[in-house]
Amino acid sequence: MTKFNVAILGATGVVGREMLKILEERNFPVKNIKLLASKRSVGGTINFKGNDVIVEEAKEDSFKDIDIVLSAVGNGISKKLSPAAVKSGAVVIDNSSAFRLCDDVPLIVPEVNPQDINKHNGIISNPNCSTIIAVTAINELNKYSKINRMIVSTYQAVSGAGISGLNELKNQVEAISNNKEIDIKTFQHQIAFNLIPHIGDFDEVGYSQEEMKMQNEGRKILGNKDLKVNCTCIRVPVYRSHSESITIETDKEITPEKARELLAKAEGVKLIDNPNNKEYPMPLDSSNQDLIYVGRVRKDISADNSLVLWCCGDQIRKGAATNAVQIAELLIN
Repeated sequence: MTKFNVAILGATGVVGREMLKILEERNFPVKNIKLLASKRSVGGTINFKGNDVIVEEAKEDSFKDIDIVLSAVGNGISKKLSPAAVKSGAVVIDNSSAFRLCDDVPLIVPEVNPQDINKHNGIISNPNCSTIIAVTAINELNKYSKINRMIVSTYQAVSGAGISGLNELKNQVEAISNNKEIDIKTFQHQIAFNLIPHIGDFDEVGYSQEEMKMQNEGRKILGNKDLKVNCTCIRVPVYRSHSESITIETDKEITPEKARELLAKAEGVKLIDNPNNKEYPMPLDSSNQDLIYVGRVRKDISADNSLVLWCCGDQIRKGAATNAVQIAELLIN
């Protein structure tokens, strides 16, 4: 079996560490692993397949002899280092939003549009976490009858803001439980026991950057430039796994019965839809695994050819790290 030299860019963050874990879980054919992070993390070690690997500083000359870069850094660093990695001969699978809407960069969810990977010129983008969860959930429905419009509300776990988000919720809950003052640093307001309808900067119309990703990325992944999406993104006091309420309007009617039939066989989906027995997707159940749980499937009683569903997916895994490793698997195959 051919093996590959792999670098994790942003290896010490939540997603970077998860990428490393998933490479091991899925037995990805790694020849050598290189862990790259900021200067403050240099010299630390992370275990991979029983060996402690030293973290190195991420620089433009860090990618010699690297075949695949799994990148889990922000836009600015990615824009600087991804082209350098490509110049060194690597293919970059980038988790930031830096290149997602570029015409020459494929935006891939392997269960939905694997064929687009052949269009890459050295950089392949991993979509936004909420977009991955949504398009995986609706893919088989869209194949059966084209989706023209979506109304989506996302309920996003604090893990979407990285380690600082996880720590802020934990620390606030502890502080409130002990009648102490809370610190607010990562989020705009207190997140413990609260909801915040604000993820990303707002535009002149009142939509946030996070909300527009669902339409812009969804159009590209589904190959439907006319797809219309109305999205509201909400930060919730959940540690891990995002949830989404999705209403779709389609060319022809999809009955709830037909939708369940399609979802039951959909790749990457687990149908959990027996509300009378209190069985439906929840973030606790969908965490630490890679399937998108879908349920609460029902007819939209306010419109024709319209269907409602509820889904949950692990934001760190399928919404980020696992999807990136799946793209790498597509690449080598």
